[in-house]
Amino acid sequence: MNKINYNIKMEEIIKKIRKDGNRPKLLLQVCCAPCSSSVLSRLRNDFDIDIYYYNPNIYPISELNKRVDTVRILLDEIGLNSKVIFPENNPKDFYSYVDSRKDDHEGGKSCYKCYELRLRSAAEYAKKNSYDYFTTTLSISPYKRSDWLNEIGETLEREYGINYLYSDFKKKNGYKDSIDFSKKYNLYRQDYCGCIFSFKEMEEKKKNK
Repeated sequence: MNKINYNIKMEEIIKKIRKDGNRPKLLLQVCCAPCSSSVLSRLRNDFDIDIYYYNPNIYPISELNKRVDTVRILLDEIGLNSKVIFPENNPKDFYSYVDSRKDDHEGGKSCYKCYELRLRSAAEYAKKNSYDYFTTTLSISPYKRSDWLNEIGETLEREYGINYLYSDFKKKNGYKDSIDFSKKYNLYRQDYCGCIFSFKEMEEKKKNK
């Protein structure tokens, strides 16, 4: 089976948007400012973007608040007047949806469910509020599987009847650019994915160094 190039799929969608002379409304689920930086740089000329910060997996609450505050700092720095939508991020939603994470590892099957939880919330909000597209910044990370993310997005597109913007934002130096943007704007960069389990895994790695 040929591997799908989701970056090319996204470029084909954007090419058609430009040809039609449209500027769609895009709901962008974000996880943090560093990951958002190069994604926003790439999409801002073709979409009206609103930021959807739904990450109930983030532990502890102080970390969650720090990450969303850094997203707002980034928007100010790059002069992008995007609305930041900050729904209730209840950790219980994460724990009930991803009950097997404690027995899994970073990048395991429970992470798939975590991606699905966040993308489903974005799809529901996008549908309810008449967005043209929804997508996520998560594919920019070299530790996140773009095939999983796009498979979930495609399924939700069919379920909710709203366009999913396929992506693999790590392509075309996207991840490297996010590091460069972080240095340029002095953005806080976290050293673990976000959940309590990845936090403990990170702490354990530090101890074993």
